[in-house]
Amino acid sequence: MILVQNHRLRLSGSKYFLLILLGLYLSSCSKKVRPNKNKVTAEVKKEEEKPAKKFTQASISLLVPFKLNEFKPKTESKADIERYAMAIDFYQGFKMGIDSAAAAGLNFKVNVYDTRDDNDQLNRLFNTGSLLENNLIIGPVFPDGLKAMAAYSIAHQLPVVSPLAATQPSEFGNPNLISIVNNIDLHAKKMGNFIVRKYDPANTVVILINARKNGDETLGEPLREYFVSQKASKFKFEEYASVFTMETKAVKTKKYVVMLSSSDRKFVAASIDKLVKMKKAGFDIDLFGHPDWVKQNYTTEKLQLLNTVISSSYKVNYKSPVVIDFVKKYRKTFSFEPSEYSFKGFDIGYFFGKQLSEHGENYLKYLTRERYKGLHNSFNFIHDPQYGYINTSLMLLKYKDYDLNIIE
Repeated sequence: MILVQNHRLRLSGSKYFLLILLGLYLSSCSKKVRPNKNKVTAEVKKEEEKPAKKFTQASISLLVPFKLNEFKPKTESKADIERYAMAIDFYQGFKMGIDSAAAAGLNFKVNVYDTRDDNDQLNRLFNTGSLLENNLIIGPVFPDGLKAMAAYSIAHQLPVVSPLAATQPSEFGNPNLISIVNNIDLHAKKMGNFIVRKYDPANTVVILINARKNGDETLGEPLREYFVSQKASKFKFEEYASVFTMETKAVKTKKYVVMLSSSDRKFVAASIDKLVKMKKAGFDIDLFGHPDWVKQNYTTEKLQLLNTVISSSYKVNYKSPVVIDFVKKYRKTFSFEPSEYSFKGFDIGYFFGKQLSEHGENYLKYLTRERYKGLHNSFNFIHDPQYGYINTSLMLLKYKDYDLNIIE
């Protein structure tokens, strides 16, 4: 376990320094985040008046792969340090989220463990019984760890948040799982629903470009299933292995909605180039792409020409006042810039901290009723008796004015 002090860690601006601190803290303690002292006093007085037990402290365990057992302060290079950045950034954002939630008046006891991305380490943690008294467990981060966690979670009825894995909840088989990242089927449904609403089936041909390699079927299969379903049956649907094959069948009198299921950069870049040539030659084409494109840096001008839309679980609006405020506080506290994982950590920490503050031990009963629009993620949960709570909140982003803009 990592000891997290009550005071804020003062950093030199280096993740290297933070890792040394975390290494020193590898003992056995936890962080208690307390609300305003006056509020606590008021709660104590109420307890004296009413003998019924009051929920005054929530216990949360955070399981993240710091991999401190691999860290060698004297030999690590800057590039090596960056391998640890995800866990550090997520932890720091989560800490800020819990601190913000604590302002509502509830104490939080936060236990932070280094999982090392090692299932043997998880088993050692299970054997200590340290997780049994928790109201919520966040992590492990990676699918293998979540699979190893499933039986323990079920046996002891422990709610477990999957914070970063986009894996289908069905692969874990854990009814106590809370999945944050949207699975690919939800992306396909979001895309399909938008196309059905926005396009005229009388003059629109929906095309799936699917080479069926390098994981293309992961998105290709749910898209195909959607457009052969009754809901989308009014649309003419065609599937090709490449844009080059599609071109031989295309006519200029039709509107083409092209869905490209690949995230293979070389294949996608070549497909976009060909679609641009077709567009300039007079074909009416709109493009829908894979969620991973947001990180792959394709030519924005070409994507704009094709009216490209992609689905995404997240989007940070750096012009938003709340985001600006968060960035300033993060810089002041940790002396460097927040990453994607810092934002994710904050949203998860603040959202679940707020649920525990408002609803106490029974917060799961209210999870499907809550709607949360965060700095990075939004949450809208449904409940499946077999696979747990699944976040269905997704957005569609469109390339316009050399930026990705939310259109839905």
